[in-house]
Amino acid sequence: MKTKYLITIIGLGILLGIGSFFVPSQNTAATEAKLISNDTPVGGDFTLTAADGKHSLSDFKNKLVLIYFGYTYCPDICPTNLGNLSVAYRQLTPEEKAKIQILFISVDPERDTPKRLKQYSDYFESNIIGLTADPATIAEISRHYGVVYAKVDDPNNGTNYAVDHSAFTYVVDQQGKLREQLPHATHPEQFIKTIRKYLEN
Repeated sequence: MKTKYLITIIGLGILLGIGSFFVPSQNTAATEAKLISNDTPVGGDFTLTAADGKHSLSDFKNKLVLIYFGYTYCPDICPTNLGNLSVAYRQLTPEEKAKIQILFISVDPERDTPKRLKQYSDYFESNIIGLTADPATIAEISRHYGVVYAKVDDPNNGTNYAVDHSAFTYVVDQQGKLREQLPHATHPEQFIKTIRKYLEN
């Protein structure tokens, strides 16, 4: 019994550890989970599809790149993060804007088409490129960046499902190296401070 109890406690500890990377939805019944975590995300290059064709991270060499993983049907987490980032972007000078690129990568490739991602990204008016790919490719890139996400299964919702996902903004420097992760709901002023820190280097 003691052994069984110990195993249960260890299991709960692991789940709680994974959960610390999550921003959960209201529905907690998650299936088809892609629970991906890396203590030290390595980042790296990738190639994904936007409405205007293929884009690779390496296409933006010599620019500071801010990457956010989310999905267009997200009710609040994604709009909050992208909204704050957009407010920050609009306060930059034209010269600063020319030196950065914002990428929005969908963790819901089943519904987020390149066209839908463009419409969603354009709403924020912040030079955001919406990107997607097949589920396996998204999962692989997510592993490299330490992204955690899981489709929430609710038989009553049909295709109107939610996707639980981590909510970091990833900062990639001008040489394509992942430098830091900014937490959910980072204030626009903090975004500006971080952007200018790397642009000055």
